[in-house]
Parts: sequence; structure tokens; C-alpha cells
Amino acid sequence: MQTQQRQRAVRTPVRVRARRWKPRWERPSAKRVLDLALGSALLALSSPLLAAGAAVLAARRPPGGVLTHSPRVGLDGHVFVLRSLRTRRLRLDLLSRLPYVVRGDLSLVGPEPLTPDEANKSRTEAPGTSPAARHWRQELKPGLTGLAQVRSRSGMPWDEPALLDQHYAEHHGVGMDLAILARAVHGPLREAAQGLARRGKARLSDTDHRLSGYSAAEEVGSVSTD
Repeated sequence: MQTQQRQRAVRTPVRVRARRWKPRWERPSAKRVLDLALGSALLALSSPLLAAGAAVLAARRPPGGVLTHSPRVGLDGHVFVLRSLRTRRLRLDLLSRLPYVVRGDLSLVGPEPLTPDEANKSRTEAPGTSPAARHWRQELKPGLTGLAQVRSRSGMPWDEPALLDQHYAEHHGVGMDLAILARAVHGPLREAAQGLARRGKARLSDTDHRLSGYSAAEEVGSVSTD
């Protein structure tokens, strides 16, 4: 009996330690689920367009290469290199960052990704904030788009990018993310539609409806004889 009790006493700490070191699976947040699901879908849909854009840029051989490389500060102050297509047509530069959303360095919606110098400057020169409040950027992933980006053209005096990013950090949620994404998509689509409408109006001039062989001099002559 004593031998069995000693064996149990020796085995018990080993079992406890094994339980303590057992890795725990953490449930992903709703924001991460949205980033992974929607980010993967957008990446799959935009991959042919991104490949075509990269091929066109490679044929033109821009200085510096097809991609831009820039260090950015992410969650918990983690610095990573952000690579983007060297073009802003059709927002290909933003779409080319979707792999970082799927990987987890970026979120679909969040504060603007800052360089290390910009991040240090924002922490030291943020007006009217305490030192603890200046580190809110490190508690959120930077975003592919954000509240500051969709409201950058509103012209309102209180729409400072830093204030908008801080407002998002204090009130962010899945509902706000979906609203920002809808506005981010609606803006470019509206601009594209307005551009097509202007081009159509420019082509539809009065001369387009005149018969062949018509000349403006004949019209002036007919008016003067009347």
C-alpha cells in the first residue's frame, strides 16, 4: 500500500504540469471572422485583376519595381513590411494588401497603418491626450480602410484623421465596420459612374446628330439670308 501511495504522489505533479502546459484554443473574435471570411472572398475575386495589373506594371518597368515596400506598425507595436502594387488605378494598391488581412497583420477596417516614425510622432505630439491614451493604436490592427479614409473628403473641421481613428478605437464594432466598408465601396463606385457620365456627355455633342456633309458655314449662310 505504501508503495502504491508513493507512486501516486510522484505521478500527480506530472499530470498537473501536463495540464498547465497544454495549449488552449482561443475563440476568434467576430472582427477576425469578418476579416478572414470577407478578406478571403475579396482576394479570390480580385486575384485576376491584380495579376493583370502586375503584368502591366512589369511591362512598363517602373523605377523601384512593381511593388512598393514600406515598414508599418501593427498590433502591439509589431513592425512588418507592407507591400503594395505601385498604382492607384481601380484601387489596386489597396486590393493588393488583402493578403495581409487574411494573414492577420491588417484588418479590413481600422486606423491608418503608420510608419514607425509616424507612430512615434503621433504618440509624442498628440494634443490633449494622456500618455496612456496615446497607445490606443497598439491595441488595434491597422486597417485596409477606415473611418478617417472614408470621411477624408467631407471638409468638416472636426474630421481630423487622428481624431477619427481615435473615435473608431473607442467605439469600433462589427456594425461600424460593415457601415464603413459599405461607404468605402460606395464612394469609388459613385466616382466611376460620374466619370462615365461625363465622358458620355462629352461625346454626345450637337455635331454627332448632324447629317453627313453638313457644314457650319452653310448654317450661317442660311441664317444671314433669312
